[in-house]
Amino acid sequence: MDDSAQKARYSPPWGNASIIGVAGSSGSGKTSLALAIVASLNLPWVVIMSMDSFYKPLTPEQSEIAFRNEFDFDSPEAIDFDVLVDRLRDIKQGKVCEVPVYSFEKHQRVKETTTIYSSHVLILEGIFALHDQRVLDMLDLKIFAEADADLCLSRRLVRDVKERGRDIEGCIKQWFGFVKPNFYKYVAPQREIADVIIPRGIENRVAISMVSDQIQKTLNHKSAQHQLELRRLGKIAEDSPLSKNAIVLKQTNQIRGVHTLLMDPDTPREEYIFYFDRMVALLIEKAVDLLPFAPSQVTTPQGNAYMGLKKTGEVSAVLILRGGSAFETGLRRTIPDCRAGRILIQTNYRTGEPELHYRALSANIAEHGLVLLLDPQMSTGGAALMAVRVLVDHGVPEDRIVFVTYLAGRVGVNRVLSVFPDVKAVVARMGDDMEDRWVETRYLGC
Repeated sequence: MDDSAQKARYSPPWGNASIIGVAGSSGSGKTSLALAIVASLNLPWVVIMSMDSFYKPLTPEQSEIAFRNEFDFDSPEAIDFDVLVDRLRDIKQGKVCEVPVYSFEKHQRVKETTTIYSSHVLILEGIFALHDQRVLDMLDLKIFAEADADLCLSRRLVRDVKERGRDIEGCIKQWFGFVKPNFYKYVAPQREIADVIIPRGIENRVAISMVSDQIQKTLNHKSAQHQLELRRLGKIAEDSPLSKNAIVLKQTNQIRGVHTLLMDPDTPREEYIFYFDRMVALLIEKAVDLLPFAPSQVTTPQGNAYMGLKKTGEVSAVLILRGGSAFETGLRRTIPDCRAGRILIQTNYRTGEPELHYRALSANIAEHGLVLLLDPQMSTGGAALMAVRVLVDHGVPEDRIVFVTYLAGRVGVNRVLSVFPDVKAVVARMGDDMEDRWVETRYLGC
């Protein structure tokens, strides 16, 4: 491929995520409003992030003051905006984001974090969601939740007593000492810069419907842009010869014989599974050849020195469901102790766009010497593009990723390797670009 195609640009559907800020007084119903918006959208790609997670950890002295209900949690100084901005930037760029977890009972962050990844829409809710200019610059929609002060106080009392282990006296003390004065000083001014002001919270169904419609239009536009991008990459792939990083198994008599059995509709399913597992083993063996090895000397049983090779890193695998499960038996026969993660990518039948529904990856996958991405068939390369992007976003270097497949089309392979030129692809047989996914159906029987 020419230099222009060496590193084609590709942004996944969750790239440039839409971020919506929901601000308002403590107890104004921001969380309930955010949940109502998510419910009205009825989509798996919308995530709510609370600014409460970004309270600064307290010193021992500050903690003592907090337990006396004398610490000001309703001032912008209590929020770690630097960390918040960093996390929002990660989400905006489609990266993995680790959100801290704050314990209100301990007034400290706990060791665990919450992972956010592949969200198309993020709703940031908090009393200062529209306060920091760096946050405002990333927001696509600014909402202010308005509610009566007495209602806010009653909601805060119920929440803090039931959920945060506070007593009523302490809640009243905080309300009049910090919450109410800081509302007029810091929170109320955010009303002036909001795009939408929603009174009555979740009761205001008209406003929620308007916000939901706007978000849906944004998602539809992004979906259309993603499909255009896939078609653009397809055009680049059509005009290019097969990438040099595509490794096709040498078509020996044995392999051609196995192909014949696998492609014959009359081959009994038991034989099909046996020979497909054999082919998978050959593919895995070829892929593992790409793992870096280092010289190593051993002493043979006869007492002689032998200079051999030793692998320099761990080999792991990621199965693209559901088809990737057909590779598992062959993988275990070749590398019995191989750790295997899973990714579920399904194509939306209405738009033709691949969608990420599930991922389960090893915590230290970025440290592995080689990561095998397993799928029995690649046609357009859309799902493969998304799967490789998931691994890259989780810190796996491109040159350590090997896409392993039984059947692939030239355009699909080139589409993936034009975006990720350091990735390798190991293929048993090149086929048509738009061939039906019959391989996994024959193996799984459905």
